[in-house]
Amino acid sequence: MAKKSHSHHDRPHRHHYDAEMLSVEEARQRILSYFDVLSVEHVPLVEALGQVLAEDMVASFNIPPMANSAMDGYAVLAADTNGASKATPVELPVTGVVAAGALPDHELAPGTAVRIMTGAPVPPGADSVVPFEDTDELERQKSSDSPSSIGIHLEAQPLDNIREAGEDVELGETVLTKGQSLRPGEIGVIASLGRSTVPVVRRPVVAIVSTGDELLEPGEAHQPGKIYNSNAFSIAAMVSRCGGVPKIMGIARDTVESLEAALEEAMNSDLVVTSAGVSKGNYDVVKDVLSSRGEIALWSVRMRPAKPLAFGVLEDEDGSKVPHLGLPGNPVSAMVAFEQFGRSALRLMMGKPETAKPTVDAVMDDPIMNHDGRRVYARVQVYKDEQGGYRARSTGNQSSGVLSSMALANGLAICPDDIGMIDVGETARVELLDWADDIF
Repeated sequence: MAKKSHSHHDRPHRHHYDAEMLSVEEARQRILSYFDVLSVEHVPLVEALGQVLAEDMVASFNIPPMANSAMDGYAVLAADTNGASKATPVELPVTGVVAAGALPDHELAPGTAVRIMTGAPVPPGADSVVPFEDTDELERQKSSDSPSSIGIHLEAQPLDNIREAGEDVELGETVLTKGQSLRPGEIGVIASLGRSTVPVVRRPVVAIVSTGDELLEPGEAHQPGKIYNSNAFSIAAMVSRCGGVPKIMGIARDTVESLEAALEEAMNSDLVVTSAGVSKGNYDVVKDVLSSRGEIALWSVRMRPAKPLAFGVLEDEDGSKVPHLGLPGNPVSAMVAFEQFGRSALRLMMGKPETAKPTVDAVMDDPIMNHDGRRVYARVQVYKDEQGGYRARSTGNQSSGVLSSMALANGLAICPDDIGMIDVGETARVELLDWADDIF
């Protein structure tokens, strides 16, 4: 996607200061106070990536269960190889073969060798494995597929190339602890314990309701005066990226009745997210519905974009309650607001610690203007200069309706509330949305 002109991207948006506006941190703290860690579920191991372990994983056996070979080679008694070299090989009779997955059928006698594969149990009596490449096997196989003896070219030491029983995990050891996030390494460890399912904090279900008479669903024929419902899909993608389960509920029109019906269908979730209807227009009905069927905990945040932000609790007739996050309708505002607040709520519900995204300090190629004392999140592309330092350039028009500015961005450059401008050449803290290999 080509970078668009931004000749007017810093055009001031003048708003009167609202004393009721909360800081980003105050809003996040208030929102998170309404959430708890969700219940536990048992899921197939292959589906558990990114979820949080709900109980300790304790080994019921040693891993490996018995001493095994770390190499393809010959199991020997190390003392039998004393003085061995390529110039003065030690010749030992071969008395058997142990394949991976098989058990030795006899004890190694002193002065003999057993051919052994990687991962195969070491036969009793052996204390070392000599790799194939340190023997004359290749030469002997030219005349016989199964040489009856082997020349050892290396003086072995006890435990060479042997993985001892319990070297990785010992019987009774707590291998993973409750609260750990499951990455590929943890998934592999649980599989090595023989577990096909794992207890985890369940993924939050997020119902997504878009509002507005002007909306069309993607796939419908375009109509004059209408726009496509992009917010539901960008928010759903963000929910999935956080580890949640998105449920797109469709479009509620600009009436209390339509929104009520949509929210009723959305109550069977852990979080309801709406977009639009949270400002002060004649058709912004979310506030009215929240007031009638629940609690409003906050209404605006001292940030740009995404000043109009609603959060509260919806209550059903049966007394059940579901938190509700009302995002602005402008697509950039909706995404930035979810990034700052929705992501944190999902992490809490999943049992994950509240951690900020990675940040870098970058020298700005373009200015960030702050006209009204709100924290500004400017969409930027972070890159490295020739000296390896971080720089950031604007993705163009910074209007909250220009969704392409988010598609071009890999970070949000922050201008604090109390700074009027970060000028070209000055350094800004950038919260990374993505971090490609060429960034770090």
